[in-house]
Amino acid sequence: MQNSKINVIELFAGVGGFRLGLEKANPDLFKIVWGNQWEPARKAQDAFDCYVEKFNNGIHSNEDITKVSDETFVDLEPNLVVGGFPCQDYSVARTLSGEKGLQGKKGVLFWEIKRVIENTQPKYVLLENVDRLLKSPSSQRGRDFAVMLATFRDLNYTVEWRVINAADYGFAQRRRRVFIFAYKNGIAFDQFQSKYSEDQIVFNEGFFAKPFPVEFEPYKDRITSVALPNDIVSLSDNFSFGFHTAGYMKEGQVFTTQVIPKEEKPVTLRNILIAETEVDEKFYLSEATSEKFSYLRGPKKIERKTADGHVYQFSEGGMSPVDDLDKPGRTMLTSEGSTNRSTHIIEVNGRKRFLTPLECERLNGFDDNWTSSMSDRMRYFCMGNALVVGLIERLGLRIEEIEKTNILTDVQLKLALQS
Repeated sequence: MQNSKINVIELFAGVGGFRLGLEKANPDLFKIVWGNQWEPARKAQDAFDCYVEKFNNGIHSNEDITKVSDETFVDLEPNLVVGGFPCQDYSVARTLSGEKGLQGKKGVLFWEIKRVIENTQPKYVLLENVDRLLKSPSSQRGRDFAVMLATFRDLNYTVEWRVINAADYGFAQRRRRVFIFAYKNGIAFDQFQSKYSEDQIVFNEGFFAKPFPVEFEPYKDRITSVALPNDIVSLSDNFSFGFHTAGYMKEGQVFTTQVIPKEEKPVTLRNILIAETEVDEKFYLSEATSEKFSYLRGPKKIERKTADGHVYQFSEGGMSPVDDLDKPGRTMLTSEGSTNRSTHIIEVNGRKRFLTPLECERLNGFDDNWTSSMSDRMRYFCMGNALVVGLIERLGLRIEEIEKTNILTDVQLKLALQS
């Protein structure tokens, strides 16, 4: 491969999961030129401090992304923009004058991604979000994701997406996230993909199908197509659609289906545990805490009352009192390690305990003690926000493969012009 590097802007960087995954894929190819991490309303910037400690090169930005100038992004000349951004309300409206185009709801960070893309025109964009993005808001199912797709269409990009459960592909956590890959229309990869039909791209030949293979038939024949309305304001006001777990959008034409992963044997909780002799006593449950978790994880029916006086029954099914060590972990949340129903509780040698922060790092595929400079509470919080590094490593290898295709295609074009 040629010596050219892929300049990367990392947005909403957290403790650097995207960067770590890309560098594990190929540190000589991916050059993170600018990484931004800023936690609003917090004096301590733990995630940013961790990022600075772990990564030496590139510009480290600890500022409100909305305050960063367009010129800053232009000067960086990125080929790839990555980021895990919040799931928010992506509705749009015409500006008051009607002459200045569209305005998104204030504070919505996707519009900052749009601004970066507008100013830099990268070849590739790779984003991550919670899988409910495909269905939000509940009052207008699929609208938010449709707004995003239409935005990419209007910026002259083609998009693939896939909901990936990390455990389905051999990792230690049942963490479902939607990954979105957009590429600039007209680049060599786009020309190469144009040879295939929509279903060939999603099931076999596309960006996600290579590193995360699926069966060649959809789940329960769930395949749907739709054309996005040209006017994004009309789309925001009226459009509703059921997006499936995988799909492809080109020039506003959407193809979506529910794919069945070709599962790989996952890593189990047992495999990521540290030796019990290394577990601090503070991580073991007291008798009182154990009883509290028995209640939280048990079935329950509770009478509740709304603000207007309406009485209703809140019910919750039971779950196992402890997590199965022979299965991968459940989705880790930012509340991990607290007295919360979603917290992992394991039993080893007859004693119940929390996962340690180091074990939570392993659940996400980070190096041991990646966040050791923080308090335990912040270590849990940051891992609950993080992504599974190994997924990004695979996607980075896929981008490297695409770059090789680009180089070969460019050589072929030059030879054709010379003949």
